[in-house]
Amino acid sequence: MVEKKSRRTAILRMHCPDQPGIIAVITEFITTNGGNIVYLNQYVDRVNGIFYMRVEWDLENFTIPSEKIDDYFNTLYAGRYGLTYRISFSSRRQRMAIFVSKMSHCLYDMLARYVAGEWDVEIPVIISNHPDLASAGERFGIPFEVVPVTRDNKAEMEQREFEILDRYGIDFIVLARYMQVLSEEFIKRYPNRIINIHHSFLPAFVGAKPYHQAYERGVKLIGATSHYVTADLDAGPIIEQDVARISHKDTIEDLVKKGRDLEKIVLSRAVEKHIQRKILTYGNKTVVFS
Repeated sequence: MVEKKSRRTAILRMHCPDQPGIIAVITEFITTNGGNIVYLNQYVDRVNGIFYMRVEWDLENFTIPSEKIDDYFNTLYAGRYGLTYRISFSSRRQRMAIFVSKMSHCLYDMLARYVAGEWDVEIPVIISNHPDLASAGERFGIPFEVVPVTRDNKAEMEQREFEILDRYGIDFIVLARYMQVLSEEFIKRYPNRIINIHHSFLPAFVGAKPYHQAYERGVKLIGATSHYVTADLDAGPIIEQDVARISHKDTIEDLVKKGRDLEKIVLSRAVEKHIQRKILTYGNKTVVFS
């Protein structure tokens, strides 16, 4: 993997009831303590009266030690302004596990971006319920763990997956066409930290061969959706979507090819935003900052 050098920054993602002067309060906290703001983006949901913001600042001359920033912020502002927030640090590279079954298109797309140095992330392990793609792990020098999950042994196998994820210190998980439904216990361990990808025909064309069903119906658009996984199957907060036009000239094979291309692109966009810490979840929606 190509190493990237970057400045050491702190990243604040927050939401609170919309109120006058909240931007000034936050920016004053940063600048008064010697921080240089390098990114600021905000959004007001006027229907629900919620203010969202992401702000990032350089820590080179910041007078509060990194390990105490959260305490200061919580004491001074969280209760007073009703803030829900998270503070992260660019120096802390996230560790991402990829779950995959037999389809390789999303896996190889992400691994190519990883080794090209496009993403500031570590991928210490790939986990699969089949051995078919073990050669991908060998090719990219990433441990490939086979955990043969079935309907009958799911609880036992998930415990094995938990052990693997803990051993590698995993922060978040990407389901790269992983064809198993995760248990509620699994999802609770990684809230808003499991990213999934699927075609956008749901809730129509449920089950096997959705592109065949779409072809039979003569669809004119196909799409892909990437979202955080929740206990409600394929209904978590959406991160990224895209579509491609289809005509009567397209065969089933054309639909499958275009659909897989969309899945790769949409999943990678979603993963990149998560790595950059530019997603803020609220209820079952996301605010994705540019």
